[in-house]
Amino acid sequence: MHIAISRQFGEIEAFQFGYGPVGRPFMMVYVYAVDGVIIDTGQRNMQKHVIELLRNTQPNRILLTHHHEDHSGNAAALGRLHGIDIFGHPITAEKMAAKRKILPYQRYIWGKSVDVTTKPLESLIESNRFIFRPIHTPGHSRDHTVFLEEKNGWLFAGDLYLGDRIKYFRSDEKIFDQIDSLKKMRNFDFHALFCSHNPILENGKKRLECKLQFLEDIVGQVQLLQKKGLSDKAIIKRMDPGRDRWVKLMTMGNVSMANMLRSALCGRTFA
Repeated sequence: MHIAISRQFGEIEAFQFGYGPVGRPFMMVYVYAVDGVIIDTGQRNMQKHVIELLRNTQPNRILLTHHHEDHSGNAAALGRLHGIDIFGHPITAEKMAAKRKILPYQRYIWGKSVDVTTKPLESLIESNRFIFRPIHTPGHSRDHTVFLEEKNGWLFAGDLYLGDRIKYFRSDEKIFDQIDSLKKMRNFDFHALFCSHNPILENGKKRLECKLQFLEDIVGQVQLLQKKGLSDKAIIKRMDPGRDRWVKLMTMGNVSMANMLRSALCGRTFA
């Protein structure tokens, strides 16, 4: 099943894409366009639909929140088609230039991103009418970066949010880095949270606070059980409800609740 939908959030064009080889898509992906700026590029498995829906956006640059396939999948194709540059964090540039290996499920659901030159982000990115501030927010990935348009209170959040109570972590996600990144965003004002999978048009900052509280609660529960003398294995068994078996099977263990708990077991305490 292929889903390609165009939506309008005020001055922001939002393009929603979903690819399901069998049945409904596993996850929908948003690409945003505003004043000539494209933020993320969707999954390569939907390239034909992405190119068609974005054909009339008259872009002059592409900003990547991070290198994951559902965000960078069409950067090369869109950059080549429109003759525009792609910008991202230095680690994003490193990843996008490398011959990266991806797991079968990633190829199956998203498709593999094409290698492409990615230029470094400036401290402020100016379009004709807006100014976007890149803010490095690692945790979901080492290169994860959000883009804040302060005047209008817009945060293009990539995968910083996803939901108030997330169910899974990738094996390389770092819970303490995510907590630090969520705390960092307390220093900025915004109300609209343009998440790449779950946009929130009002009270976006409050929703990030909800996710922060959830992650801190996970860490607190883990540390309490550690103090009681439970082993890592016993803690995971107690806290993991086991409702993600099919996800773990499909991703060969790369995505699971247990990964979140393992990250929390690293052993950092809060000040």
